[in-house]
Amino acid sequence: MTDTVISALITGGLTLAGVFVTSFAQLHRVEQSLSRAQAVTDTKLTELTREVHEHNDFARRIPVLEEKLSAASRRIEELERKVSYDGK
Repeated sequence: MTDTVISALITGGLTLAGVFVTSFAQLHRVEQSLSRAQAVTDTKLTELTREVHEHNDFARRIPVLEEKLSAASRRIEELERKVSYDGK
C-alpha cells in the first residue's frame, strides 16, 4: 500500500511540475506577443501624432494663404482698372 501511495505522490508531483512548466512557457509566449503588439501600437500612435501635427500646421497656414490670395486679387483688380483707365 505504501508503494502505491508513494507512486501516486511521485506521479502527481511530476504532473504538477509539468503543468507549471507548460503554464510558464505559455505565459512567456503571451508576454512576447503582447510586447510585439504594444510596439506596433506605439509606432502607429507616433505616426498618427506626426500626421496630426502636420495637419494642424497646414490648417493654421490656410487662412493666411487665403488672406494673401484675397489681397493679391484686390491688387490685380485695381491694376486692371488702372490699366483700363489709362488705356481709354
